[in-house]
Amino acid sequence: MTRIVAGFAGSLTLQVPKSGTRPTSDRVREAIFSALDARDAVHGAHVLDLYAGSGALGLEAVSRGAASAVLVDKSPAAAQVCRRNAAALTAAARSAIRHPDRPLPSIDVRAASVSSYLSGAAGPFDVVFIDPPYDIGDADVLGVLTALVPLLSDEAVVCLERSARGVEPTLPDGLAQERRKDYGETAIYWLTPA
Repeated sequence: MTRIVAGFAGSLTLQVPKSGTRPTSDRVREAIFSALDARDAVHGAHVLDLYAGSGALGLEAVSRGAASAVLVDKSPAAAQVCRRNAAALTAAARSAIRHPDRPLPSIDVRAASVSSYLSGAAGPFDVVFIDPPYDIGDADVLGVLTALVPLLSDEAVVCLERSARGVEPTLPDGLAQERRKDYGETAIYWLTPA
């Protein structure tokens, strides 16, 4: 079962696509957001969640104070799950955020391939989650990262999830690896604009 960990929608249960996705575990999501909170990177951020699956990472960011999130997945079934989860989170926001000066967060779901979305996207994005299937090769990941560079804000944080057994990702000009942290089979690469 996947849930929102914290924020106004904390403990909200999220739907997960029946197949074709590998949800980020609660433990890894908690670690990711602990690191983002330490940087004060989420509050007011514009978030991009690529290979979104259930949308758990982008929606967690919104629950914790991000201004907007775009959830991108090429699977129509995953995009439909993202829409349902986004609607549940928006309903939670309506009851939790009653301050007239605080607008509701914006959540946009795109049923498109990541490369197609990035070719027409307008940034800047402050926080980006990239969680491709582990069988997507390094060349494809490099293509995504290359297309992403011009869409990042100056202080952006990119969180790339890969198999801990895989090779280190090749980075394009404009991105630098800040650190890598392993959680069992999962490796998280923290990338920032170079």
